[in-house]
Amino acid sequence: MLPPFKLERYFAKYEFNAEFLLSSSDCEAMSIADLLAFEPDAAQKFQNVWLGYTESQGSPALRKEICNLYTSIQAEDILVHTGAGEAIYLFMHATLQADDHIIVHSPGYQSLSEVAKGIGCEVSSWMARAENNWALDLDELRALVRPNTKVIVVNTPHNPTGYLMSRADFDALNQFAQEKNLILFSDEVYRESEYDPSTRLPAACDYGEHAVSLGVTSKTYGLAGLRIGWVATKNKKIYESMAGLKDYTTICNSAPSEFLAEVAMRNRQKLIDRNLAIIKSNVVLVDDFFTRHADLFSWVRPQAGSMGFPKLLQGDIEKFCERIVQQAGIMLLPGTMYDDTQNHFRIGLGRKNLPEAVERLEDFI
Repeated sequence: MLPPFKLERYFAKYEFNAEFLLSSSDCEAMSIADLLAFEPDAAQKFQNVWLGYTESQGSPALRKEICNLYTSIQAEDILVHTGAGEAIYLFMHATLQADDHIIVHSPGYQSLSEVAKGIGCEVSSWMARAENNWALDLDELRALVRPNTKVIVVNTPHNPTGYLMSRADFDALNQFAQEKNLILFSDEVYRESEYDPSTRLPAACDYGEHAVSLGVTSKTYGLAGLRIGWVATKNKKIYESMAGLKDYTTICNSAPSEFLAEVAMRNRQKLIDRNLAIIKSNVVLVDDFFTRHADLFSWVRPQAGSMGFPKLLQGDIEKFCERIVQQAGIMLLPGTMYDDTQNHFRIGLGRKNLPEAVERLEDFI
């Protein structure tokens, strides 16, 4: 029995009632018409999409476009899912058994640890700490490994802190997983949203068969409504196990969504440029806000992605967020939704209306 997904339940309470969503993890979305306008014949092709069942592993054309994210991955190494959530769930059930041990980058998205707990696994947190600018310590990882450890879960760029692992550390992490014969599940849903493209990490799946990379159209590309995610891996055993389990969940994906995702991935640089421009402009405003209010908040500037994880220095974070959404119509996400006990909260950086939201927040404070 899985417990309630705290983050999703919190969003369900406020997401469609608050005037400003200043806690969103995804980037600014767009209309179907705007997406189809990237290609002169896309609108007509969309009208002719066949509404029958699609290939369970994802359409060949979509998988071919997704391959361009990677350097050594072929279409047969891509398994498309209905969102990243399904991919996480199926990966855990395909690779883990009761009494296995996994190590999970924390704080983090709840399903990256909770699904494994539901299977009966032991879960250890590999903690990121604000005093270290949210960097992970590889020595801590080595100390967490047990004889029954099977999987390491890492998320970089990181939700909710915006931390981006260094290339040296990521190389060392992959080498460590290979040496210890561990599976590395690399949540890369914010990849390609690095503020400095030169800091972009290789995908873990390109390091070898030990790794599974997770991707999605929702975050960097701002197309959450498509509900298209995927895993990329050279590990055929994991791939086949996940593909078999998918027969018990969605079976196949939405044909219109797969077509639109194909257009999006073919034009993904346009989406990246658009959304990074929004994020970079917003980061400047948020930096200024937290500088002006350094007596109330501390702030570690993110390096990538569409969110940050500042800290409220006085008071209770849940009460603070409740007051703001009820009195000012601004939704923030308390860090308790990540089991954080240090008074942090998530702020989203990927929406166009952030300037108005920050102005409203300034007035409230």
